[in-house]
Amino acid sequence: MRIAVLGGGVIGISTAWYLHSKGFEVTVIDRQPDAGMETSYANGGQISVSHAEPWAGPRTPLKALYWLGREDAPLRFRLRADRALLNWSAAFLRECLPWRTRANIGRIVELARYSRSELQRLRAAFAEDCPLDYDHQERGILHFYTDRREYEHALRAASVLRDFGCDRRPVGVDECIAIEPALEGARKLLVGGDFTADDESGDAHRFTRSLGERCRRAGVAFRFGTTITNLEHTGQRVAAARTLQGEHIEADGFIVATGSASPQLLTPLGIRAPIYPAKGYSATIPLAEDSVAPFTSLTDDGHKLVFSRLGNSLRVAGTAEFDGFNLRPNLVRQEAMMRRVHELFPQLRPAGAAKTWCGLRPATPGGVPLVGATRYENLWLNTGHGTLGWTMACGSAAALSDLVAGRAPAVHLAEVA
Repeated sequence: MRIAVLGGGVIGISTAWYLHSKGFEVTVIDRQPDAGMETSYANGGQISVSHAEPWAGPRTPLKALYWLGREDAPLRFRLRADRALLNWSAAFLRECLPWRTRANIGRIVELARYSRSELQRLRAAFAEDCPLDYDHQERGILHFYTDRREYEHALRAASVLRDFGCDRRPVGVDECIAIEPALEGARKLLVGGDFTADDESGDAHRFTRSLGERCRRAGVAFRFGTTITNLEHTGQRVAAARTLQGEHIEADGFIVATGSASPQLLTPLGIRAPIYPAKGYSATIPLAEDSVAPFTSLTDDGHKLVFSRLGNSLRVAGTAEFDGFNLRPNLVRQEAMMRRVHELFPQLRPAGAAKTWCGLRPATPGGVPLVGATRYENLWLNTGHGTLGWTMACGSAAALSDLVAGRAPAVHLAEVA
């Protein structure tokens, strides 16, 4: 059975690997010249089950209103005449209801925990012959807080996560600094934290390229520089993917793993995919030998920033800006992010200029990705992972490949309208 995987980011490449491992003939199609060149390129680097609390929560609407006039706000909605954004925002508000937020947390934790286990299994399988090299670290993730009210809310959220099996335990200021000594310079700012020892970090781009190369060696075909414009169907089956150049690519089955661009392919088929691009920012800072910089991956929840050590660099990433498909960087937001870095790590000594980046995360209103079957018997989705694409990649791919192969997935998959 020939399967076309549309999308060559960490989700698409992981999907290709798991499908191939189950005996399918797989072709990956992507508009970029190589794998992992869009949202997977320079993200925060965390495998973070502990980050399962979605943006949509009971406290978010008031905070979003408060932040509305702030250019550097952690969560920034740009008011615009955009029907897709208006519809998405209405759905987002519904997901802020307490009972919906709790249900979403449960589903996110389930998939994220499974995915972390699958990544560990995959890494072990490659360990002897040719290890996956992506600067991974297994030092856990520390969430820290500099605002007392944020910390009190975080303790309640951590309790909910523990109910669903994520061991995110509270820690005091002294233990925060014991876990990550680089925070000593910010001791006066800290009010507490919580720590998830089982979480990990690593470079999603390097992982995607490394796994993609293993796919190639195993016989997976790649069509880079190929833009899919629409899917052609006959009855309840998708017959072909049409390219920008007018080519028709036929297959027995199709997987849509195109992130924020997914609705453009799915809406003409009558499939509702509530995904909207959330622009995130990152900076990769090369470190001098005498830099006092963190090794443990960190999350600054109040500022919606994460920090991950990737080799001799520090990756800082985060915030969310809802501004359509606009990929122009906002200098105010970038500068605010860098100010926070130096506020927290006053002895950080860069070895050169930071490399800045922004990308579009495919966000669903409630944070739960769209992974599963559609009304078309040979079309499946693996998209809408928001900030957790790297965290959920292996689990989503493993579960979906089971579904395509006619097996029962190990985790619950979303129903697609």
